[in-house]
Amino acid sequence: MRDIRTLPKYNVTATLQCAGNRRTSMSKTRKVRGVGWDVSAIGNAVWGGAKLADVLELIGIPRLTSSTESGGKHVEFVSIDKCKEENGGPYKASIPLSQATNPEADVLLAYEMNGEPLNRDHGYPLRVIVPGVIGARSVKWLDSINIIAQECQGFFMQKDYKMFPPSVDWDNINWSTRRPQMDFPVQSVICSLEDVQSIKPGKVTISGYAVSGGGRGIERVDVSIDGGKTWVEASRFQKTGIPYIADHVSSDKWAWVLFEVTVDIPHSTEIVAKAVDSAANVQPEKVQDVWNLRGILNTSWHRVHVRVGHSNM
Repeated sequence: MRDIRTLPKYNVTATLQCAGNRRTSMSKTRKVRGVGWDVSAIGNAVWGGAKLADVLELIGIPRLTSSTESGGKHVEFVSIDKCKEENGGPYKASIPLSQATNPEADVLLAYEMNGEPLNRDHGYPLRVIVPGVIGARSVKWLDSINIIAQECQGFFMQKDYKMFPPSVDWDNINWSTRRPQMDFPVQSVICSLEDVQSIKPGKVTISGYAVSGGGRGIERVDVSIDGGKTWVEASRFQKTGIPYIADHVSSDKWAWVLFEVTVDIPHSTEIVAKAVDSAANVQPEKVQDVWNLRGILNTSWHRVHVRVGHSNM
């Protein structure tokens, strides 16, 4: 820790999102296995620490290296946290060496969160932050770092957090046919209204978050108040009062984008949100199209039903 703290400190604003965010709505289509997350298995913070690229330079691995002389191509993070899936062994994950040694990837060994020392729940005293990637790769309570030839063979890299088509179920799954999931797809969620909520007729402000993996910005958030027949574009921002421009130097490329739009809702209806990222990736319309047996990466259009009548709003 002493050596890490002597390195230049960087602050990176990044969103961490569990791959199982919005799993509950996917389970309504067909049952899936996993913790029943709704829309809140996600968070945004300012992480402070040393860049992994700088740490690796200390042991003789130059920046922008994809393979070491001894054949190392991946960086493995091992936690002190033990888990039953590893038969009592430690939780672990890995990322490609090319990503770890790229300063622009902003992979951190973080010891601060929002300007304060990490607390126990968030990984004290040291954790990995891998921006733009599913949260399972940002290992907490870091114990050791290994340079390995192949990607980590741990349970959560090889037998979990992989994206399978709807045709695959537990009786025909072959984990080796898919690579571990890394970047998360474009996502948006309405946070200002809950599903099947009663509201008064008239002007209603609809707001929420949008985010995409791999450092891709949010180009647009569309909101519909008629179930997806017609759309209006929401305003986007990261910092209050500062216009957001996708992929601009003024924007935090690893952080979520907040959206807001005020609309007139005269009667009961279904409100929908969908986002488009800077690579023109758009959320799929139906959850059935992205259903998978572990319930990960539910990025289908987010839908909220409202009933117009008497309300305390």
